[in-house]
Amino acid sequence: MSNANCSGTGQATVDTEVTHSGTKSLRVNGRAGYCNHVYVKPTKDLSGLGSVWYGRFYVRHSTALPEAHVAFAALKDNADGKDLRLGGQNSALQWNRESDDATLPAQSPAGVAQSRPLPTGQWNCVEFMVDGRGLLSTWLNGAAVPGLQVDGVPTADIDQQWLARTWQPRVSDLRLGWESYGVGDDTLWFDDVALGASRIGCSGA
Repeated sequence: MSNANCSGTGQATVDTEVTHSGTKSLRVNGRAGYCNHVYVKPTKDLSGLGSVWYGRFYVRHSTALPEAHVAFAALKDNADGKDLRLGGQNSALQWNRESDDATLPAQSPAGVAQSRPLPTGQWNCVEFMVDGRGLLSTWLNGAAVPGLQVDGVPTADIDQQWLARTWQPRVSDLRLGWESYGVGDDTLWFDDVALGASRIGCSGA
């Protein structure tokens, strides 16, 4: 487990009752408040993936994403030593760059409308691509999320803020769990996690 800076009541356990496939999943009892954060990270060296990372995981959760900022996945960016975080704000999915608190999409009404909520009570397939040239893509249940794309061309309410500074990430890990920066308890399950140098997709897991 990983608890950066401080730890509290967040818990991560192996669950044998709620699974997407196979016999085990990761269960996270997420608690509100930054110091209650908890993540699970791999022990395998992931440096061999190169500069373009594709990820896929299934997540099921019990409580709708809150208005406040939360995260359920984090990737260490060795370019700045901070995290690239995937989670939610204003009840919809968002990426957040810890180094300067930039968000994708912008948290304007028009930007949030280009994102999607994370459905509760079902398994959701979340896919992402992070490219060292500064590109990012995100899919939810096989469909691209318009507000969670960085294509290198600044678009108002989506990636204009994100591209206001040069961003060339060098990600080195993937951690799954729960981090709340204000309010927001949630219970989550993760399963069928995969990383690769090309898109993995949702089928066959």
